[in-house]
Amino acid sequence: MSLEGKVALVTGASRGIGEYIAYHLARAGASVAIAARTEEVKDPRLPGTIHSVAKTIEDAGGRALAVRMDMREPEEIAAGVKRTAEHFGRLDIVVNNAAILVPGTIESIQLRHIDLIWQVDLRGPILLMREAIPHLRAAGGGHIINISSVAAVFPGPGPYAQPRKGGAFYGMIKAGLERLTQGLAMEVQEDAIAVNALSPQGRIRTPGNMFAQNDPANPSLDFEPADAMGKAARWICEQPASYTGHILFDEDLCRERGL
Repeated sequence: MSLEGKVALVTGASRGIGEYIAYHLARAGASVAIAARTEEVKDPRLPGTIHSVAKTIEDAGGRALAVRMDMREPEEIAAGVKRTAEHFGRLDIVVNNAAILVPGTIESIQLRHIDLIWQVDLRGPILLMREAIPHLRAAGGGHIINISSVAAVFPGPGPYAQPRKGGAFYGMIKAGLERLTQGLAMEVQEDAIAVNALSPQGRIRTPGNMFAQNDPANPSLDFEPADAMGKAARWICEQPASYTGHILFDEDLCRERGL
């Protein structure tokens, strides 16, 4: 299925994985709403804004719209979906990419961080899908891609050869997102809306991934492009709506499909 004339909304698209997914969808002919919080660079470790990504797409001959969207704020999510649909006249694709990773163990994590990861990584995608589905239905169907992580893979029973402290919260949230993906895929199947989850096979050295290790005074800008995620997301969106409910990994998908 061609993406010419389709409209996509990608969250967390001011840099990293979301940025590259937006580029690949735009190259395939889709108009793309670049949704994120960042409108100006305030930390050198986190270059890129919704405006810079939109400009890159437009300079290459594509169509893009910068949309301010804080995934913690239900009103901004609703307004961003509405603005995208009104500006481009429809909405066909939603990519839930925005996410944060909070540090800490069950005893050390701060309460505000528990609230933050839940609000951004799971509640936000729920609210965005809730707002977007009527527009996807009105367009005759579409695609939702929820960006997950290998952290969602259950570690299995112990004892463990390599015990690890921290990371349980992120894995819990992403596992919940994958369960939601397949449950929602069943709910909206009759509306020709496909819902799939896509994860990086391994670490991608994006600004967000390197943030905690990067020197704020002299940051490394040697970031890794997320092209495999972009190629995989494009391929998913080019499939019929019957391709739904899958838990996918970028490198596996690119290798299997010759992308």
